[in-house]
Amino acid sequence: MPASEPVRLGRKRALPTCPNPLFLRWLTELRDQAREKGLKTQHVYQKAISSLNKYPLPLKNAREAKILQNFGDGICKILDEKLQRYYRENGPEAPIHSLPEGAPPAGRPDNNSLAPTRKVRGEAGKRKKREYVPQKRSGGYAVLLALYRQAQIPGSKGYMFKLELQAEAQHLCDKSFTVPELGSKYTAWSSVSTLIQKNLVLKTHNPARYTGHTHGNTHTAKSQNLTKSICLISSKNRLVSVAPLRTDAGGTSCSGKPQAPPAASRRPNGERLLPGNYEIILCVDFIETTGGSHHCKQELVKELQRNRVTFDIRKLNVGDFLWVAREKVAPVPGQLRPPPGRELVLDYIIERKRMDDLCGSIIDGRFREQKFRLKRCGLRRPIYLVEECGTAASHLSLPETTLQQAIINTQVVDGFFVKRVQDVKESAAYLTVMTRYLSKLYQNRTLICRSRELEGDGESDEEERGNPSCTLISFTEFNQGAIKNKCQTVREVFARQLMQISGLSGDRAAAILEHYSTPRSLLTAYEQCASEAEKEKLLSSIRYGKLKRSVVQCLIFISFYFILHYISVYLYIIFFLALQIKTLKNTTDSCFTSVKNN
Repeated sequence: MPASEPVRLGRKRALPTCPNPLFLRWLTELRDQAREKGLKTQHVYQKAISSLNKYPLPLKNAREAKILQNFGDGICKILDEKLQRYYRENGPEAPIHSLPEGAPPAGRPDNNSLAPTRKVRGEAGKRKKREYVPQKRSGGYAVLLALYRQAQIPGSKGYMFKLELQAEAQHLCDKSFTVPELGSKYTAWSSVSTLIQKNLVLKTHNPARYTGHTHGNTHTAKSQNLTKSICLISSKNRLVSVAPLRTDAGGTSCSGKPQAPPAASRRPNGERLLPGNYEIILCVDFIETTGGSHHCKQELVKELQRNRVTFDIRKLNVGDFLWVAREKVAPVPGQLRPPPGRELVLDYIIERKRMDDLCGSIIDGRFREQKFRLKRCGLRRPIYLVEECGTAASHLSLPETTLQQAIINTQVVDGFFVKRVQDVKESAAYLTVMTRYLSKLYQNRTLICRSRELEGDGESDEEERGNPSCTLISFTEFNQGAIKNKCQTVREVFARQLMQISGLSGDRAAAILEHYSTPRSLLTAYEQCASEAEKEKLLSSIRYGKLKRSVVQCLIFISFYFILHYISVYLYIIFFLALQIKTLKNTTDSCFTSVKNN
């Protein structure tokens, strides 16, 4: 390009001026005032400025600006007040679509943009993010210290459940972990979500397990967060000695000083109910008192009241009746109701079945599922209460021999205690006798709260040995762990799928899951087999039960089951369509006959 030829630039269109400069100036002033005070309304005014700059028509008053985006009643009211004041000062004929002399022109960057502020922030640099340090005696403070103390106990399991973590952290916190303060919906436990977000606490499994990131031998950057936070808490609140702050095998703390070895491992959840400080209460599922045969269900309640049984109607996620040991709490002066006492579930739970209900549950598959859930509920003595229904048993969908066989299998094979009664009155009498028996059995015992996953369900019977103390599950943990539609792992879903196969019991499914915990692992094992004969013998080595029987005898029906399942579905659809066609034909014939007769 020759040097004498002028450089030609692209055409630059001039931006149109705002037809409402007076309103624009007032909004800019409001935005700048809010920015100086640090109010968030500056962003609201900025949005209104942007909308006003895009509007090409003049406005006679602020009420007309309501059609614009980001213009609400508040902004329009402020602009109207400023407009009335402008008319009083300059006269009713003063122009509003042009600015007075000396005012900055509309559309300048310092009037309609927040860019200078962002530029200044960028030049000044970002503020250094402050380390998260919980306040002394707060919920996060108590949870961190409780987890850290538990992690330093030799041989500890490495995690804590919610209830035991709350029990350990409560004496380190000024607020309650379960009851919110007056006028608030938050408790000290609400701070746990912040700890999880800051990677100070790890939440896994269901029921939830809470772990401090310092547990274990590895000391990665993420696992140092809890130790660092503990050190910050200790240095800030001058509480270096509140916990054994050991982070390595040498026994040194975050302050660099050697620490003495921690005390012997203690029981993780030490809540106790001493003899005389609790009472035995019968809990009745609300389904047993409402819906269905209302008269019979109300008769059960009246019989319990007539027998002077102390009972409570509530929602039970598994079972129909159970007993809890409720702590006796003295009323607090100035409060309408006494504070709720702790409740521990006794090891007895009853599932009530009428013969007609038993028949329906066998047909739709609920019977096996209920037995499976009762075995896994954490209580060691499940009971089936079977009510006869007189002559109505001969009119049920299943033969009486089938029902009797199901009852015998429940007692002999599944290991449930089965109590058979004639009617509702005998059921109420049995519940009354059991309540009085359990009240006498536990009257001199010290009850210790345990987690359902802390100890196995197959513990020795402490009641029969006359042990002065026994461990029980809290009602809250029991009921939450028995939720039917809670989140399930792949292993649990696979177990339920296997149990849908005819002849495959829970023990056989558990034996298969020990070797193949997911469907993918089982399919992969089949794919790795070299021949069909090897595939057939894949599961022949799996044994189950005390007699170590093979599970192959029931698995030979798997392929036939799925084939018959799909065939039955198609046959049912064909039968249903044929029935509908026949019904429609009969209806049409009857209508034609009636029309013909008329």
